[in-house]
Amino acid sequence: MKRVGILYHPMIKAAYTLAKELQEFLSARGVSVWLYSAWEGEKAKAQLDNTDLILTTGGDGTILRAAQVALPTQIPITGINLGKLGFMTELRADEALDKLPALLAGKGWIDERAMLEAELLPTDKAHEPSHIFYALNDVVAARGAIARVVYIDASIGDEHLTTYKADGVILATATGSTGYSLAAGGPILHPQAKEFLLVPIMPHLGLAYSMVLPSTAVVRLRIDTSHQATLSIDGHINLPLSSGVIVSVRLSSSTARFLRIHPKTSFYRSLERKLKGKK
Repeated sequence: MKRVGILYHPMIKAAYTLAKELQEFLSARGVSVWLYSAWEGEKAKAQLDNTDLILTTGGDGTILRAAQVALPTQIPITGINLGKLGFMTELRADEALDKLPALLAGKGWIDERAMLEAELLPTDKAHEPSHIFYALNDVVAARGAIARVVYIDASIGDEHLTTYKADGVILATATGSTGYSLAAGGPILHPQAKEFLLVPIMPHLGLAYSMVLPSTAVVRLRIDTSHQATLSIDGHINLPLSSGVIVSVRLSSSTARFLRIHPKTSFYRSLERKLKGKK
């Protein structure tokens, strides 16, 4: 590898310190390095040409932002965990410098993860174009600051499913199945699964169960509310939703790619440990 990018969590001092150590380590070995806060996504995207790998120092939230940066080119990501769970990260902070030479030498394997594509369609009276977003973890349509339920009319393909009266609805990938979706009562999917989840949040009466949807499914959510709701993409892209807006969600043709060095079987071995918050 000749060029590596580093994205760090700007609110974790140790993340920046480790990022600088990695930068010095790589530069000493003749590798070209760029370094930005994971919050500086546009600046990082301008550096993607000829980049072979993106390292992240932080937690899963830092990786979610890195996935948005890497999306146009699908450059692989290797996460170094300084957070709590670290489901998507690959290395502990204390092993990063030891494992990095092997990754630079071309060892390891590519872990490809499904993403969702969410299209925000304007209301019937609006003339604005639609907007498309990509999520590695989840797409959430939910109530805003006012603590009242929203009505979400859900269809799968051409078939009406139900009208949720709830705090919201989560559409989660296999990667996101261990996050907010799990807290809302959804199941865990294997990380390589292409299926995705439809999980209501605190539903009031009506259909209260989670659903596992095939990779071919297209879900349409129509928002009906007398107050402002919210669309959240991976927890860090947040947009207001007005009544009548439709969110269409499907499996994306784009994927997130992770460069890993630990054995492929480590997901099952580490699942309980990570759910208990142990690194």
